[in-house]
Amino acid sequence: MPAPLPSLVSATPASRPVGDVRHYMRPGLLQLSALPPLSLYIHIPWCLRKCPYCDFNSHESSRGEPLPEREYVDALLADLQACLPMVWGRSVISVFLGGGTPSLFSPEAIERLLSGVRALLPLLPGAEITLEANPGTFERERFAAFRAAGVTRLSVGVQSFNDRHLQAIGRVHSAEQARAALQEAARAFETFNLDLMYALPGQSLQELAQDVQTALSFAPPHLSIYHLTVEEGTAFAKRPPALPDEDAAFDMLDALTAATAQAGLARYEVSAYARGPMHQCVHNTNYWQFGDYLGLGAGAHAKISFAHRIVRQTRHKNPRHYMQQALAGCPVHEERDVARAELPFEYMLGALRLREGFSLGDYCARTGLPPGTVTPALEQAEEKGWVQRQGNHIRPTERGFDFLSDLQQLFLE
Repeated sequence: MPAPLPSLVSATPASRPVGDVRHYMRPGLLQLSALPPLSLYIHIPWCLRKCPYCDFNSHESSRGEPLPEREYVDALLADLQACLPMVWGRSVISVFLGGGTPSLFSPEAIERLLSGVRALLPLLPGAEITLEANPGTFERERFAAFRAAGVTRLSVGVQSFNDRHLQAIGRVHSAEQARAALQEAARAFETFNLDLMYALPGQSLQELAQDVQTALSFAPPHLSIYHLTVEEGTAFAKRPPALPDEDAAFDMLDALTAATAQAGLARYEVSAYARGPMHQCVHNTNYWQFGDYLGLGAGAHAKISFAHRIVRQTRHKNPRHYMQQALAGCPVHEERDVARAELPFEYMLGALRLREGFSLGDYCARTGLPPGTVTPALEQAEEKGWVQRQGNHIRPTERGFDFLSDLQQLFLE
């Protein structure tokens, strides 16, 4: 699951060809000494059924009607072709196929897509290529076929091993299907991620502990654990379920953190646990470190740095409209330069999620701003015990992790 993105409410409709790089290279207020690593995010928006907690751009597939795989892959590659001047000469460190449910697409469609990407963009040798998969779309040997298509890492959206809780959050798979999918993922991939949720409707601390122990029994190289939250515009926002209270949720977080540590999974990010550095998610880490990412697909976001500005884009949201616009060379719906005053908060949204924190040198390099732009907020954070500072390196404390939103808000304009 990609990291949360800042709002683009103030963005304006794109009024120029997306590949007009002269516009992005004009003088500006920022001075970036070097460009950050570049990732590629590809959004596949269809799913079997939209979960009531989901606020992503996802659309239920029509029953019995095949997905427009060929047309959509054509649109994605046309989108990428149009954007090449923005990232010319830059290598890609990771690719993430998210959704929706990308595993609804056939392995043949994924192979065609990845082959097209490789033909247009230089991927680093051994680049991480992740595909999100839903156990409800699982078929034996399907995951192995995705591996043969070029996917190197699978992210399996289990969320729970309790059928009652799966039903309460609208998942289409059962606990039995989740177990079968994980067995297949472990057989087909050297590294994979297991997504789990806690603080579910009616969930007890004991039930959460059972979910965690079941998850750990598959020895996942990577585990992502998210607190279920009610987001605006979702079905749960209209009809809120009864969720565990804040104290119960904190107890659950303490229990799962202890259990994962005992199992050899290190908490390297506020919601991410890995069995050693080699299994940390390269793609999401680039988000958290304020790296660049080109976003393709319906409703996808992008962040691209240039010498004197940082640009954010969003693609057209409706899949059919996106395909039409992308094939016409106009995939971008909105675009804006990130304001200088917003950059400290945008950088800290990700950097303070990381156990290792960040260096002031990295902050300056990624934002083009001097360290003094965050000095007052860092001093407040130190006084509150939310960060530790060693020279020019800043790390969030355990208390800082517990009050992460409050810590990040210190850096608001």
